[in-house]
Amino acid sequence: MILAELEIWHSRPIAPTRRVSLGHLMLPADPAPGFGGILLGAVVARHLFDVDEEMHPDIHRLTLQVERGERIVQPRLRHRFQADRHGLAMSRHQLIAVENSAEFAFADGGSPLQQVLGSIYALERLDAETRRALGPMMRRAMTWRGPFGASFIAYLAGSNASSISAISDPRAWALEILSFPPGTLKPSKKEVTSRFREMLRNVHPDHGASERDASRAIADLSEARRILSQQS
Repeated sequence: MILAELEIWHSRPIAPTRRVSLGHLMLPADPAPGFGGILLGAVVARHLFDVDEEMHPDIHRLTLQVERGERIVQPRLRHRFQADRHGLAMSRHQLIAVENSAEFAFADGGSPLQQVLGSIYALERLDAETRRALGPMMRRAMTWRGPFGASFIAYLAGSNASSISAISDPRAWALEILSFPPGTLKPSKKEVTSRFREMLRNVHPDHGASERDASRAIADLSEARRILSQQS
């Protein structure tokens, strides 16, 4: 199952001009960053460090301009962004569901700079509120150095949970993790704390759980408490 998809069209290496365009976009970002925001950040993070460092400051400025909804004068960073895709090649990046985890499928093609620019210009296609929410996340992605797995997704989401259910509906996930009965909408902070302490005792290694399973369960319980405490 495809959770998010980004098509970046770009000039070929032998082309005399450097151009970038966008194709199909499937970038759900509610609640932010959503699967779409995570995919945009991943494309930037994967390619940025292969871009000439002299261009990094202008990439940051371009991201800020897009976040603020400012007019972008073309060309930028030696490339022209355009609507026409005639004569261009296409790179398709996806975030895919594998059971309750998300995995990236990156395309190989175009230059690293073209992929970064395509991701930033895709951000421009989103509404103003979403751009303001995702802009800081995009800049955070630019600092990432590591594998593109659960730790990266949690880093971008600003959460200790990286499962599909936690990203798509964090509040519902938190209610389920803390075993609130169906139909519970807005438990009080006292109820959240009480439920957290009760569940914490149940997953402790002294009750038979392995240390690894207990560690993961405790992390999920703590994250669920944080989410519900913020929204109570």
